[in-house]
Amino acid sequence: MGRSTVREETAERDDLLAAAVVKAVQGAGAYAGSVFLRSRDRRSLVLAATCGVPPSLLGGWGLVPVSSPIPVAVAYGTGRTIHLADADETMRRFPQLAVALPYAFGSCSVPVGAGGEAFGALAVVWAAPPGSDGLTRTQRRHLRAVANRLGASLAALRDRTGDSLEGDAGTAPVETPAPSAPAVRAGLFDWDLAAGTLTADGDFCAIFGLDPEAFDARADTLASRLHPGDRAAFRAAARTAAAEGRVVSRTLRVREGAGAGPGGGAEGGGEGHGSSEGYRTVVLWGRVPDLPDDRARTHLVGVVVDARAGRAAAAAVERLRDGLFSLTPDGRVSYANRSLEQLLDVSDEEVVGHCLWDALPWLSDPAIEYQHRSAMVSQTPTSFLVCRPPDQWLAFSLHPDPSGVTGRVVPTGRPDAAPEPAGPPTVTAPPQPAASPTAPAPSTTVAAAPARLGVMYHVLQLGSALTEAVTTHQVCEVVAEQLLPAFGGQQLALYAVRDGTMQLIFHTGHHEGFLDWLDGMPLHAPLPGTETLTSGVPLFIESQQSLSQGYPGIPVGGVNSWAYLPLIASGRPAGTCVLGFDEIHHFTAKDRSVLTALAGLIAQALERARLYDSEFALARGLQQALLPHRLPALPDLRTTARYLPCTSGMDIGGDWYDVIPATDGVSLVIGDVEGHSIAAAATMAQLRSAVRAFVAVGHAPGDVLAGANRTLIDLGTGLLASCCYLHLDPAGHRVRAVRAGHPPPLLRHPDGHTDVLDLETGPLLGVDHSSDYPQTPVDLPPGSALALYTDGLVEERGTPIDVGIDHLRASMAHARADSLDELADRLLHHAQRSSYRADDIALLLTEYRPAATGR
Repeated sequence: MGRSTVREETAERDDLLAAAVVKAVQGAGAYAGSVFLRSRDRRSLVLAATCGVPPSLLGGWGLVPVSSPIPVAVAYGTGRTIHLADADETMRRFPQLAVALPYAFGSCSVPVGAGGEAFGALAVVWAAPPGSDGLTRTQRRHLRAVANRLGASLAALRDRTGDSLEGDAGTAPVETPAPSAPAVRAGLFDWDLAAGTLTADGDFCAIFGLDPEAFDARADTLASRLHPGDRAAFRAAARTAAAEGRVVSRTLRVREGAGAGPGGGAEGGGEGHGSSEGYRTVVLWGRVPDLPDDRARTHLVGVVVDARAGRAAAAAVERLRDGLFSLTPDGRVSYANRSLEQLLDVSDEEVVGHCLWDALPWLSDPAIEYQHRSAMVSQTPTSFLVCRPPDQWLAFSLHPDPSGVTGRVVPTGRPDAAPEPAGPPTVTAPPQPAASPTAPAPSTTVAAAPARLGVMYHVLQLGSALTEAVTTHQVCEVVAEQLLPAFGGQQLALYAVRDGTMQLIFHTGHHEGFLDWLDGMPLHAPLPGTETLTSGVPLFIESQQSLSQGYPGIPVGGVNSWAYLPLIASGRPAGTCVLGFDEIHHFTAKDRSVLTALAGLIAQALERARLYDSEFALARGLQQALLPHRLPALPDLRTTARYLPCTSGMDIGGDWYDVIPATDGVSLVIGDVEGHSIAAAATMAQLRSAVRAFVAVGHAPGDVLAGANRTLIDLGTGLLASCCYLHLDPAGHRVRAVRAGHPPPLLRHPDGHTDVLDLETGPLLGVDHSSDYPQTPVDLPPGSALALYTDGLVEERGTPIDVGIDHLRASMAHARADSLDELADRLLHHAQRSSYRADDIALLLTEYRPAATGR
């Protein structure tokens, strides 16, 4: 595919994105919108198009990990519309977004895709004071329709051209400015000098006060709209262009008010001298067209420009003694009057085209940038006081609309609460006037200067995600999910210091051998991964040539740029985080500062996870020691058991199971002591021993649980326990079952039919010394199987436990398994795959298959 074809396809996609985001903003009555497309590695969403808000104002939101709890990412991942009516709802549902953008706005994010495939997401933003209702249903349907049409168009483009529909973080997004009233009006014309006719567009006619429908296309009619003193110059310009073929420019005075009819009215003097008639100035540019024949000298094409609104506005503000300025949506000064230059002690050249906080050192406080962003995002006026050194206080007010900000600066006295201006400039909130019933009250600043949006976003995002990561592996996965899409990397490796050497604990990326050579290296080795750790200074290498110069002979592994981040926790070297980039990556000052800050968060999280893993291993080891190491081999019976600890913490649970051979059969026991603690585990061990003791002396099933109940009460722990006890008599094909507040066992018949055994139930163990536990006889046909389990397997928040038990029954009835172990794995399949288990799970399966019956 040629370059021109690729450019055409890219241009077509850009046109689709731009048109969609403009329609979305207009239809929703919003002031800004954006379209995100999925990245090549599907790890992030890339900002591809904006309307009303420049990408620079979005800071760190140009690249959003798909796993982020951010509305556009959630809409992309779930396919749902995420509608946030105001800032209060945003704080409730998406606190990370509200903290990073603490402004009064509403938003709506919808997925973009086709045929069940997600390509990205579309979002719009509007000003939303507290209590706003947000978008109507009709407006939300409009957004979904726009997103669906965009998805269908993108899919058709891909089918026709092979476009991958992927966002590229290295490509600038398409920007469409917010609509605004033009200060300059321009009209186009084509003047046939030989025929004396003039073809013009509607804007041209409007500038000259002519009705486009009634204009007779005669140059004389046009001349009649000019000041009498300019008519000769007008005709002379046409003759000069025809004779010399050069570009001409003329300033003309056009009569205000309704135009004369065809023919142009009187040509005589006196026009324009009456007090009721006025004129405005326009500028006409024209040139002869480049044609290969004599027609070139008979035509004049060009434009007439009416800039009266802009000139009049500029003249008006120049007369004011207040400082006035205009900012583009991204905060750059587009106009400053002379009074502002005097108040700020700057020249026009110093500020126009620059951000005030970049151009003036005493305005470089991040709070100033925060104020501008607050005004633009919330579309609400804001004001603040600044002390210009050494002691001049200035009151700034910002008045936004989607096309930019108008600012006003006036001198003011020092506020009573403000400190003496020694050192850095002070930014504070001004005293507020009484609120106008028609205008929103200006917002105020806070004393502490907020961080830049990009830095704040990445720190909040990673910090929040790390708080939910517990184990070392979870921390590593969070780091990969956040850092790679945020900075456009493709490889990530994490090393931990163990026994004075670097040990690889995590790697992701398509280069399998990425940094394998660093694994096992001692800390004193002269390598980038070790030196950055021992020195505590991050190392940023932007090319293979730079790597070779500093560290000759080190393998590059298909990577072109690297960021080596030292992980230091509590002053101790904990490890190194390495980001790799397939293409050359230039690390900006912002990249370096953000990555350095994030390295500290990663180090603390890994250190916390290391301690957790150690304590977790100790706790689980103790718990496993309290359970049977292996189940006894029994004639005519096969048994297997499973134990899954909860994932919500490292506390030891009280679930247990046991298989106890007896002279008259076999006893199956499963139980659950309430709570997750050392006390629960200790109580479980004592109960297990008590049950074994009562079985050994030949107690009946009901007496076994009655004895266990008295034992638990006598222990004085205050804990309760549930238990299910079954005594099997294989010779008689019978079971005697007793239940103490525990979920009922399941019986799977030889044909696969499975029942929930309806057993008489006694109270929980530990309630009353005199509790009685009745036993229920159950037939046990050869080829059948019993399942005993704890409630962690069948309980689900918001669902009755009976529903969970019936689901387990159905799973056992329909599970195809060639062995008891395979059946156990199938029953635990869902629980094993779940990343969150609130309770421990114990499962004990027993199959009764006498040798005489065969397999």
